[in-house]
Amino acid sequence: MAQRRMFSKKVTDTDVFLDMPLSTQALYFHLNMHADDDGFIDNTKTIQRMIGSSDDDRKLLVAKQFLLPFENGVVVIKDWRVHNYIRKDTYNQTMYPNELEQLNINDSGQYERQDLLPYTERPRDVDETLTQVRLGKDRLGKDSKDILSGSDEPDHVPYKEIVDYLNEKANTKYRSSGSKTKSLIKARVNDGFDLDDFKKVIDTKTSQWLNDQKMKKFLRPETLFGTKFEGYLNEVGVTQQTKKDYSQMTREQKLIEVMGKDGVRF
Repeated sequence: MAQRRMFSKKVTDTDVFLDMPLSTQALYFHLNMHADDDGFIDNTKTIQRMIGSSDDDRKLLVAKQFLLPFENGVVVIKDWRVHNYIRKDTYNQTMYPNELEQLNINDSGQYERQDLLPYTERPRDVDETLTQVRLGKDRLGKDSKDILSGSDEPDHVPYKEIVDYLNEKANTKYRSSGSKTKSLIKARVNDGFDLDDFKKVIDTKTSQWLNDQKMKKFLRPETLFGTKFEGYLNEVGVTQQTKKDYSQMTREQKLIEVMGKDGVRF
C-alpha cells in the first residue's frame, strides 16, 4: 500500500467540511491516512478510539456524505479520487472488490453508490485501473458469473420478480441487476425467506408509506430488504386505523422506525 496520502482543498476548504466539529474533521483526515489504495477502511472504530473521536463524528461524516458505508461495516471515502493519485508501481488493489464494484465515479471524480443513484443517471463505471485512470470504461466484475458467490453456476433467486413487484406497488424504477440490490435479496433468501415473504413486506410497507411524502422515499431495496426485513414481515396487518395512527406519528418517530435509534444505518 502506498504510504503517502494527499488532500484536496476542493474538499477540505468547503463550508460543509469546515462547519463540522474539529473532532469530526480530525477523524476524516486520519481515516484518509489509514485507507487502502482505493479509499476503503475496515477499522473505523479502532481509528476513532486511537484519536479519541466518537461515534457521532463518524455518523456525521456519513450524514454529510464524506463517507459511503456498506452493510459489512466497511466505508469508502467519497472524494478519494479527488484527493489522491497513486502511482501504478505502488498501487495495491483493495481487499473489497465486491464493494468497489458497487461504485461509480462521477464527472467530478467522486465515488457514488450505484444503488443510491436515480434510475436515469448513467455515470461511468469503475475500471480495474481506476487508480491510474480516474474515469474508466469497463466494468470491474464477473458478468458471466453469479457475482455474489463467485460461482459459475446460474443464480436462481427471483431478483427480477421481487424488484418488479416493488416497482409495481411503489411506482418506482429500481433495477434488479444492481449488485447491491441482489446482495440484499440473496442475504434474505439465505436467511430462509421466500418470494411470498418479500411480497408481504412490500405490501405492508407500501400500505403504510406510499401516501406519506416523508416516508415514501424509504420504499427502496436498501430499506425493505435490509436488517429490519424480519421485523417488517412480522408486523400486524395494516388496517385503516393503524394507517391513521401512523400518519400522526412525528417525523422523528417515523425515522426511528426505519433507521433505528441511532439515526444512521450501517
